[in-house]
Formats: sequence, C-alpha cells, structure tokens
Amino acid sequence: MTTRTRFAPSPTGYMHVGGMRTALFAWLIARQSNGKFILRIEDTDQKREVSGSVEHIYKCLRWLDLIPDEGPDDFGGKFGPYKQSERLDIYQKYAQKLIDAGRAYADPYTPEQLDAFREEAKAHKKPFLYRDYRPENPPAWDGSQPLRFRSEPKPYTWHDEVMGEMHAGPEVIDDFILVKSDGFPTYNFAHIVDDAEMEITHVIRGQEFLASTPKYLNLYDALDITWPIFASVPPIMNEQGNKKLSKRDGAKDILAYREEGYLPDAMLNFLASLGWNDGTEQEVFTRDELIEKFSLKRVQKSGARFDEKRLLWLNGAHIRNIPVDKLYEYVSPQGDNPQKDRGQTGFWPESAYAPNITKEYRMKVLALAQDRLKMFEDLRGFGYFFAEPEVNLELIDGNKQLKKLSDSERRELLETARAELAKLAGWTPESIQNYLNELLEITGQKPGILFSLIRIAVTWAPFSPQLNDTLALIGRERTLARLQSYLDMKLA
Repeated sequence: MTTRTRFAPSPTGYMHVGGMRTALFAWLIARQSNGKFILRIEDTDQKREVSGSVEHIYKCLRWLDLIPDEGPDDFGGKFGPYKQSERLDIYQKYAQKLIDAGRAYADPYTPEQLDAFREEAKAHKKPFLYRDYRPENPPAWDGSQPLRFRSEPKPYTWHDEVMGEMHAGPEVIDDFILVKSDGFPTYNFAHIVDDAEMEITHVIRGQEFLASTPKYLNLYDALDITWPIFASVPPIMNEQGNKKLSKRDGAKDILAYREEGYLPDAMLNFLASLGWNDGTEQEVFTRDELIEKFSLKRVQKSGARFDEKRLLWLNGAHIRNIPVDKLYEYVSPQGDNPQKDRGQTGFWPESAYAPNITKEYRMKVLALAQDRLKMFEDLRGFGYFFAEPEVNLELIDGNKQLKKLSDSERRELLETARAELAKLAGWTPESIQNYLNELLEITGQKPGILFSLIRIAVTWAPFSPQLNDTLALIGRERTLARLQSYLDMKLA
C-alpha cells in the first residue's frame, strides 16, 4: 500500500512554526517511503478565512521546498477538489449515508434550549452530554438545521505512533454536529470523509486532537471506514517551556524568517528538532539525512521548547556548509534569482551594487564573510568592503583592551603598522599575515590589541573576517589610506 500523508491547514492568517512542523513530519514520512504528500485546504469555516491565506500557504511550502504531490490549483492530482469548500456535494453524500443508516439526525433545538439542557445537567451535578437530550422525533433534515451524528458510545483502544497505546471509555463519546446550518461541514466530519476519499494512510496532527479521537473512531465505524495510522505530535512551547508558543511569545509567520535571511534547510532542521531526535548527538542534519533518519517513534510525547537562539546557530551552521555560489543565489537580489521575493539589493549593502563593483568581487566578499554569517541580514554589515566606512570611535573607546591605551599610544601603534605594511611588496593573505606577526615583535603588543586596532581603523565594524584576509581583499591602497585617515583625524 502506498503511504499517503497530508497537510491540511485552514486559510485563517499567517503560517506559524507549529503548522509547518506538521507539514514537515508528513512530508518526511511520505518521502522516506516513496509515498505521496498531499495538500488539502480546510476552508469550511468561512467566517474565519483571511483573504490571501491560501496563496500564503503555497509560498511557505515552496520556500521550504515541501512541494505537495497533490493539491489545489497547479499542484493537481486525481483525488480533487483539494479545497473543502469545493467538496460540499461529497459531504452531502456521506451525510445522507448516515441519515439512511439512522446515524444522523436534524438538530431542532435553539441555542436557548441547549443552554437550558446544560443548566439542567449542572443542577444534577453531571457532565452535559447532548446524547442525553436527543429529540425523540427529529424533523427531516432539509439543510436549514444542523445535522448531528448519532453516536453509539463504547470503549476504544487505539495505537498512536507517538503516544503509544491509548484507551477511552464510552463516557467521552457524544453526539456532535456534522453539517452546520450554513451547509458547510464541521472539521470533525469533513476531515474523516476527505482522508477516506483521498486514501490517506497517516494522520499526523497536534496532541490537542487526542481528546476528540474516540468520537472520530465512532464516526469511522459508522461509515465503515478503516482507521488510518495516527500520530499525535507534541505542542511547541515558549522559550521558558511553561506554555504553548503564541504571538505574545514571539511566534511569527514562517516567511518572516525568510525575509530575515534564514536558509530553508536550516528551518527544516530546526522544525524537525522540535520534538524529534535520532538518538545520537547529531544536531545539524541535511534534508536527505532527515528523510533517512526521521521516525515517528522517535518523536517525544512532551512539549518541545522553542529556542530561536538555537535556530540562529543552526542557520549559521547550514550557511557554512553550502557552496558559496549557492549562497550567492540566496543573498542576491530578485534579478539574480527570480524565485526569491527580495528588494533591489537582496541582503547586500547598497554599496555592493555600485557601478565599479563586479559580481566576482561580491563573490570574494561572500566567501570571506560566509564563516561569520548567522543569517543573511548580517551581510549588510560588510559594507566596508565596498565603500568607505563611517567612523565610530566607540568601537575603540568601548573596547576593553583598547580603551586602556592613550590616544598617543594608539597613534604610535598605527603609525608603525602603516609604515611597515607600506613596505610590503606582495599584497596576499600569506604575506600580510607574516608582516602582522613581525609587527607583534616590533611593537611588543598582543594580537588582541594590535590586530583589533588595525581592524577597527580599516573597517570601523564590530567584527570582520580574519584580519589578513580582510586587508588582502580591501586592497593595499585602500588599507593604507584608511589607516592614514585615522591618523589625520587624530592629529586634527
């Protein structure tokens, strides 16, 4: 049997990490078994739908390269339509099947009557169960009233790939609405019908649906549908680990990370690690390694703590592991790679696209910067390779070691450095490093003082790649001119 998983989001706004983790787990299960990954849009709650959300879901999946094998619009597939709002006739067919079998009935009660039933149950100190108040002679269902499922409560035992053996008694099973009075099905009904029609083998979703599973099983049985494989993944918690992650805790749209300069494979690595590990000390996984090693049996039962600092670390690790020409595609403007939604200069500083700057030079800068990047946004801090940097004396005055030196001591060190570097015939990283080492002997200073002073006077940046490589790429004339500029400024 072909493995068929699905991702079934509702188009109700931005796409957060929890939704994309569910999509990733479903995609991994499909890929590692040569199965099919299906996208289905669950848009039956028309009041909550947000315009543009469907297209936004597509963008998120395409950014992470979790491309569905079947789905709405251009994705295609033989089990469509893949939007629930376009499948109303299918739900009507299944609703009629339940009515004919005596397992569904029209709900004639008003909201006020239901409130009265709840108050009655409360007065008798027992939980409210709709099945205790079923109408004896319900009217024929004409679509103007909600259609309810007539449950047949019984104990259930089922296996969950994450949670293990699960049990529930008949007391948790109740009648529930299948089709609302507006003609649209509820999630509780539609997803079971769709999963059966689309031959879904694995239902992967959050643990918040565990409590509802017994009533779903009751409906599966009523429709004579074979149960799929269930996997209930843990919630994603905030950084403190004491509650579910929310917007208030910094949860943001998944595409915001793309705009900040995160690699899609780093995001996949991070999402996979939210509740899963392979049992080893390995932390950085390629996409192929995730496909090979992922297992639902290794997904933890408890909540997974969201740690954006770890995401940043993973992103830096992935940036260091990709070829520089591939990295160039990610950081460059839309014109260099039309698939990326970026501005005029991508993640480069504006000065990187001055008329005298070539792509070859940008590539050299990127090769140097690669080890220092944690996200693409950091690339904007390398403007000193392209244009004269703005002086920021706080970088010297605020430096723990340099602030101990007097102005005259700093000037003397830089005068010596400039004079010695000016003698250098060949301007290569190797020759520069040799001269820098000789400067340490001449000045009697530590690298942390001498090299930091030179680096700041040349770049006016809080960090840079290794000094000899930085000076080599900036060039002899510009390096000497910037050192002289500092000396002139201090003499003024």
